[in-house]
Amino acid sequence: MRLTILGGGGFRVPLVYHALLGDRGPGRITDVVLYDSDRTRLAAIGAVLRQQAAAAASTDTDSLPPPAVTETTDLDEALRGADFIFSAIRVGGLEGRTVDERVALSLGVLGQETVGAGGIAYGLRTLPVAVQIAQRIAAIAPDAWTINFTNPAGMVTEAMIPFLGDRVIGICDSPSGLGRRAALALGVDPSTAFYDYAGLNHLGWLRGLRSGGVDRLPDLLESADALTSFEEGRLFGADWLRSIGSIPNEYLHYYYFARETLAAVQAVRQTRGTFLLEQQSAFYAETGQHPEQALELWQKTRAERESTYMVESREVADAGERDERDMAAGGYEQVALSLMRAIAHNERASLILNVRNRGVLHHLDDDAVIEIPCTVDANGALPVTVSQLTDHQAGLVCSVKAVERSTIEAAASGSRNAALRAFAWHPLIDSVTVAGKLLDTYASELPGLARFVSA
Repeated sequence: MRLTILGGGGFRVPLVYHALLGDRGPGRITDVVLYDSDRTRLAAIGAVLRQQAAAAASTDTDSLPPPAVTETTDLDEALRGADFIFSAIRVGGLEGRTVDERVALSLGVLGQETVGAGGIAYGLRTLPVAVQIAQRIAAIAPDAWTINFTNPAGMVTEAMIPFLGDRVIGICDSPSGLGRRAALALGVDPSTAFYDYAGLNHLGWLRGLRSGGVDRLPDLLESADALTSFEEGRLFGADWLRSIGSIPNEYLHYYYFARETLAAVQAVRQTRGTFLLEQQSAFYAETGQHPEQALELWQKTRAERESTYMVESREVADAGERDERDMAAGGYEQVALSLMRAIAHNERASLILNVRNRGVLHHLDDDAVIEIPCTVDANGALPVTVSQLTDHQAGLVCSVKAVERSTIEAAASGSRNAALRAFAWHPLIDSVTVAGKLLDTYASELPGLARFVSA
């Protein structure tokens, strides 16, 4: 089978390839095509993948060859013959992300990559490109399954569905990671538990954890020691988790502790985007000079990247350093591999994915993309029944879904009014005046948003 990776020069692509190297089952991925518009990045990541393959071959006792890797800057060539397409593009690069963050912070609001003002700006420049890609997939590889990891993942997936239908599925590692950590804190095998999780991408809650037919979440909420043994428990605190009766996705820290997180981000020397830009620029430059050290350089850079993830939120909560077990357990690449296996081999799997609602959550219409447990087989992903959202959860989800849809409308039509609504309606932007300033500043600084400049 053939896997095409869009954004093939991206820093995290070796995680996907590492997962493929570990897949020794029948019907495995045999060919990987890396597509990117940046030849330098493609060459660097290609070198990392070749060294991963060589390292695996030196320790592997069976004779299965590693997936063959080819690189291209031609989108149509990359799509032709693909069985699966993994989309992880970053429109505007990390340079664009630094603008997303800086502009928001200068106007006194959070500028996180996918949450709030930064996420809206990122969506406005990403959605037109994602739609163009969806149209090319529909024309060239209509039978392929598209796995979308491009952020904002839920919004991008919803924008691609009119062209690809249910053959596009959004993934994220946060919900599965939360479920796994909660299960381990209870001494439950994560692979046997059912997670009653629902919401939007980067905006969901674990409301139940069933094992052996019994909901074990109340046991977890009662134990302060168990709660504070994993990331989300330390981020939110036992008292708050007990008061809401659920465990939020880590990204809800930006909502529940908005003032504290904003102050923490404003106090640091550089934003997350600036840190990653400097770090990855150094990696790609050094790899270009020393391609024989590509894998070693990538591993070193990745370790630093992962250890500093959401560092401001952990400082606000006094949560300490990130648990090494969380970093080693595997993330979105394992979700993607499990999804591909289930579809390709018609092996039923239960995964938390971004798919159309289909009437599961009553507060949203059928076509709204939500993040929810799904049963996956050769027919794709079908959401399963979960408990309904509480009034608080539904209110926040519906507000952010309105923001997502206004962003999609603005990106498709160029409507300044729709873009302004998206900024003004977001719960973390509490002023129409600030919303207008955000839109004007982004439009003046980001080439992809110039069409939204005030007349």
